[in-house]
Amino acid sequence: MLNKVHHVAIICSDYNVSKNFYTDVLGLTIIREVYRAERASYKLDLALNGEYVIELFSFPNPPARPSRPESVGLRHLAFQVEDLDKVMTRLKEKGVEPEPIRVDEFTGKRFTFIADPDLLPVEFYEQ
Repeated sequence: MLNKVHHVAIICSDYNVSKNFYTDVLGLTIIREVYRAERASYKLDLALNGEYVIELFSFPNPPARPSRPESVGLRHLAFQVEDLDKVMTRLKEKGVEPEPIRVDEFTGKRFTFIADPDLLPVEFYEQ
């Protein structure tokens, strides 16, 4: 019945900061950017390797959603990567300090986390 995850929607507090983070820091590409005047809202469609994956929204004065301590709801956004060391180097070059690398106790795979501008946890999981 289900084929795949179509996209993840993220509401940000500062559109330009988050747009820069997801495009410049993470390297996602813009598919479409629309300003919806009736909602005073931007909708930015982003792709990873040509595949539509994230809708980034801005709305006037959205309420904060706690991410720490961990709370009920979506826990984090995770990206599969080939070389975690290269990802960590790129992030540091962009001024983002990743958490120390951990190893998944069940798979033996390495992973780390960063936070987006609104403190949404973003994971990088090495394959």
